[in-house]
Amino acid sequence: MDLTTFLIQCLNSVQYGLLLFLVASGLTLIFGIMGVINLAHGSFYMIGAYLAFSLSSLLGSLPLALLVGIVLAVAFGYLLEWVFFSYLYDREHLQQVLMTYGLILVFEELRSLLVGDDVHGVTVPDWLAGTIPIGNGMTYPVYRLFVSGLCLLLALGMYGLISKTRLGMMVRAGATNREMVQSLGINITLLYRVVFAVGVALAVFAGMIAAPMSSVYPGMGGQVLIICFVVVVIGGIGSIKGALVAALLIGFVDTFGKVLWQEGAGALVYVLMAAILLWRPAGLFKAG
Repeated sequence: MDLTTFLIQCLNSVQYGLLLFLVASGLTLIFGIMGVINLAHGSFYMIGAYLAFSLSSLLGSLPLALLVGIVLAVAFGYLLEWVFFSYLYDREHLQQVLMTYGLILVFEELRSLLVGDDVHGVTVPDWLAGTIPIGNGMTYPVYRLFVSGLCLLLALGMYGLISKTRLGMMVRAGATNREMVQSLGINITLLYRVVFAVGVALAVFAGMIAAPMSSVYPGMGGQVLIICFVVVVIGGIGSIKGALVAALLIGFVDTFGKVLWQEGAGALVYVLMAAILLWRPAGLFKAG
């Protein structure tokens, strides 16, 4: 592998890892902080991809579609928590798994009825459709760099929100002792509803910005869900910083694994998870 190819694969690894973090951070908020095992989280990623396809076709602009999609995702997440997930907090994990799996089936059927089962593509905006030279006559897409920068900004924003603001302090406290937070006069119900809406919006947004780089197809949320649970487990349940580190690790392992050992690349991520859990059974970082 020459230096140029190595650099391109490093950029691909970072881009994939940051995009994976965007999805996994929403899952770790819902799973780690609210205590709900949400198997439907991958469906939110799929919904985002289909929103990018539908809204960009309707509005004629991907950036405008992203703005409208985020607003719709927050509203959808808020409503979904109020109508459905608010009843799951006191249920056993088995009931949570079964009920959220049911949501996957519902979302898939709705997707089939509304959009169909065809494979779709999303066009990259003209101002992001170019490439930059890397060396040895090779280039790298500008849109992938744009996605990496956008994910990095969101990661920094999330870190500041969770660790430096009053809202983040209430979220961390609510994850530790819900009853105590309620006794202090904080509306924990509204707080959880906002956290869930943010988690849904992150997954939807990740699906929207990923759509131009890959096809939009039925069932695309399933694989994302599995790898996101791996990220959450490796990073430490409830830890945003852990999710970022784990996502970047998986990005490098998966990307370079496909280049250097294509036959066994699919197992390398799970080997990494097993090795880390043998070393640190609770994951790389503690919650909060």
